Amino acid sequence: MIVIGAMIGAGKSSLAGLLGEHLGSEVFYESVEDNPVLPLFYTASDEEIQAKRYPFLLQLYFLDTRFKSIKQALTNQDNVLDRSLYEDWYFAKVNKDMGRISDLEFGIYESLLENMMEELEELPKKSPDLFIYLSGSFETILERIAKRGRDFEIDESLKDYYRALWEGYDDWVFNHYKASEVLVIDIDKYDFVNNEEDKKEVLQLIDKKLEELRDGR
Repeated sequence: MIVIGAMIGAGKSSLAGLLGEHLGSEVFYESVEDNPVLPLFYTASDEEIQAKRYPFLLQLYFLDTRFKSIKQALTNQDNVLDRSLYEDWYFAKVNKDMGRISDLEFGIYESLLENMMEELEELPKKSPDLFIYLSGSFETILERIAKRGRDFEIDESLKDYYRALWEGYDDWVFNHYKASEVLVIDIDKYDFVNNEEDKKEVLQLIDKKLEELRDGR
């Protein structure tokens, strides 16, 4: 299984689709369009967030849907997962640090996640083969969020949240993620959605990394 992770708007779903087509494998997308909590999370006032606990509800929703996806995706080494349980923890942690999720809620979340990870340990395949991390400048991230045009993501008041996520992402990937090898794709350099040559080069980089990993087994 191959996991693609990145900041909101970086292009992970686009790359997941391209990679799934390239490898002839199944893609398990992040649940967005049918997610009833996501628009509420992005549009709620601070008072509504405190009263209705949308950040906590959103993380529980992603935990549930991602767990189902990862169990299916682990059945084939070339299946592609659009974000993972590992990365979900980072989003929950940032929301806790910002005071949007309480310490009690975060403790409950971590307990649920730990139980799910223990269940995955019972499967023949327990973790991803490769984590592809799309890294880029904060300006590029904001530009791509604006381009994809989801109204609830574009509000100016969300910039502090996006910056908090972006500022800690590299540290989480390079110092805390331990489940697999990491391949970094620089989205300031590669526009694999709109540039055919960039797309080919990115897919070649992924092919080469997968070949190295699987030859080394």
